Amino acid sequence: MRPQTMLHPQALPASTHAYLDRSAASLEVAATTPDVNRRYATAHVAALQAAAALLAARAQPDPRRRPQRNAWVLLTRVAPELAEWARFFSDGAARRAAAEAGARGAVSEREADDLVRDADRFLATVESALGLVPHHTGPRRTAVAGRAAYDLERPSA
Repeated sequence: MRPQTMLHPQALPASTHAYLDRSAASLEVAATTPDVNRRYATAHVAALQAAAALLAARAQPDPRRRPQRNAWVLLTRVAPELAEWARFFSDGAARRAAAEAGARGAVSEREADDLVRDADRFLATVESALGLVPHHTGPRRTAVAGRAAYDLERPSA
């Protein structure tokens, strides 16, 4: 895959917008779920969906190479400026798998909350990289299931 020049926001593929929407929806679920494992796993998936949005916009298949199946490796190639984010989320993949499997103690509440915030920042970074106005980042605290959770504010369209 070779990096592509930045597209005008209106010229972005529909799949890019769909992945961005899915990422935002996953973040909303992650921010409001009381289950720590689900919160972590869903936030990680939200980051993966944000990465997929950027890849849908910029990645161009190189017929001389075998297709790369790891989104984080591909993201590093297509958007080197996001390499640190790619490493961060790649390092969390095993934890996400453990959380999805329901492993007790796979992640702490703080780790899950931190990942929600990091995935939210990553989504905003991807939106900026695509030439879009980033959504409002930063959690707004709301009560969910008897505990304080984070609800991400998104501007109404």
